[in-house]
Amino acid sequence: MSTGGLSFVRRAVEAVRRTPRWQKRIVFFTVGVGTLSYACQDNRVLQINDGTGKKKLVILGTGWAGASFLRNIDTSLYDVHVVSPRNYFMFTPLLPSVTCGTVEARSIVEPIRNIVRKNGGAFRFWEAECYKIDPASKKIHCRSGDGTNVDGNGEFAVDYDYLVVTVGARPNTFNTPGVVENCHFLKEVEDAQKIRKSVMKCFEKAALPNLTEEERKKNVHFVVIGGGPTGVEFAAELHDFVNEDLAKLYPDVKKYVNISVIEAGDHILTMFDKRITHFAEDKFKREGIDLKTNFKVVKVSDKTITMSNPATGEIAVPYGLAVWSTGIGTRPIIMDFMKQVGQANRRVLATDEWLRVHGCEDVYALGDCATITQRKVMEDVDAIFRVADKDNSGTLTVKKIKDVLGDIYVRYPQVELYLKTNQMKGFHDLLKDKESEELNIEELKKALAQVDSQVKLLPATAQVAAQEGAYLADCFNRMNICEESPEGPLRIRGAGRHRFKPFRYRHLGQFAPLGGEQTAAQLPGDWIHVGHSTQWLWYSVYASKQFSWRTRMLVVSDWGRRFIFGRDSSSL
Repeated sequence: MSTGGLSFVRRAVEAVRRTPRWQKRIVFFTVGVGTLSYACQDNRVLQINDGTGKKKLVILGTGWAGASFLRNIDTSLYDVHVVSPRNYFMFTPLLPSVTCGTVEARSIVEPIRNIVRKNGGAFRFWEAECYKIDPASKKIHCRSGDGTNVDGNGEFAVDYDYLVVTVGARPNTFNTPGVVENCHFLKEVEDAQKIRKSVMKCFEKAALPNLTEEERKKNVHFVVIGGGPTGVEFAAELHDFVNEDLAKLYPDVKKYVNISVIEAGDHILTMFDKRITHFAEDKFKREGIDLKTNFKVVKVSDKTITMSNPATGEIAVPYGLAVWSTGIGTRPIIMDFMKQVGQANRRVLATDEWLRVHGCEDVYALGDCATITQRKVMEDVDAIFRVADKDNSGTLTVKKIKDVLGDIYVRYPQVELYLKTNQMKGFHDLLKDKESEELNIEELKKALAQVDSQVKLLPATAQVAAQEGAYLADCFNRMNICEESPEGPLRIRGAGRHRFKPFRYRHLGQFAPLGGEQTAAQLPGDWIHVGHSTQWLWYSVYASKQFSWRTRMLVVSDWGRRFIFGRDSSSL
């Protein structure tokens, strides 16, 4: 070995010797974990089943509902096909964090093939967009952007035995002029990445030397239209990004920054408890975030946002970046499908309690593109009580009434939820008598009639979609078993029982990150808490809800990197 080589080795050995012990442990741990992960990887090639003797199950979409369904379905029972314009699942609750570099985009996505492979399943995936559903011939028509077929337009058709529609929704602009051309949305990873680039461009423009003070203010005026969870979380993330990171890099620009939240209603976060709403509004006002409630945006140009208020009339405000987050709308494919199945006057697809689309066979819909039709309780209550009151006496014992209510609760979970609130305290007073005593059926019907006017639809949230996907996959996994031994409630019209128990949503709570390491939590049991401790609960819950250990570790490491080094401000 040459003298130069020996010298290099000595220097290397000396550098290792001088390295602190804790740094050596970190290096050894990192290398060890990486080697173990590589050794444990399952590199088997997927054996695609040709579907002989199996029903063909086609899934449209890879969002929360579609990914949850794929994660739980037994692919050995069906010939599974997936069609989606994106080949990954995205953890949407962390999208606002991506806009400011708190979390990287690749940290919140999981390839669909990974989700199925880890379950040892076989399936076929096509990265394409379904543009038409034909329930009459049981086919879907798709279009790929690659143009790989003979005609060069990338169109193909797929037949199905069962179709699961989970295509989600699109941003709702309410036909406001200029929104599509001038506003950013926050529905996809690409949207978050565009917002991140635009934020940095606004700061770079404001830092140019040849601008007036008004031009600098315009460039760093960030407007969030919509006071829901997504809009509020983005405004909080942006505020933290500006004050914790960009203020150090752009000290001359910081004084011009203004963040505005425009909400058409009286308050922001109206789906939360009023205590959270008031806390969020007070916190935003203290931190200088401009809240404009009761303002409706009527027009957006490339330079100004025009909004109206009953007191002030129309006013135009210059801005540098606008994010539109006012709710969801129906995708064109769903609108066309609803016309075919006789649901043209609806906003989203209507399904029954088993997630089956009304008006067609073997088609299921879940997630944001559909909603469970809450049948009028009184349509079935008469039949239920008629069966229970076999001798037509007009009365039932308290014990028998409780049995009947149990049957109603299975069909209508919303009834149980409503009857247990204080509003229906009088109803439960009727049942406090001894079980042998009898009560008048008509009095019970009058009490139940109040429920129909109070029941609300399930919210379009990731939590609902994930539970629907898991429920439907479980139904498909036990299809043959429940065909022979039905486990559902008795059929009100017709003999026998339903095959499965109806879908029942279980609300696990909701979070609202408000910035400054503070989060509001509203959990079951009317448990409300806001503060730093809730932020750590938010961290733990969102980390645990990731679809894989890979994304879990990436998200946690991103949070750690942000704590130590701050957010990245490059325009990549």
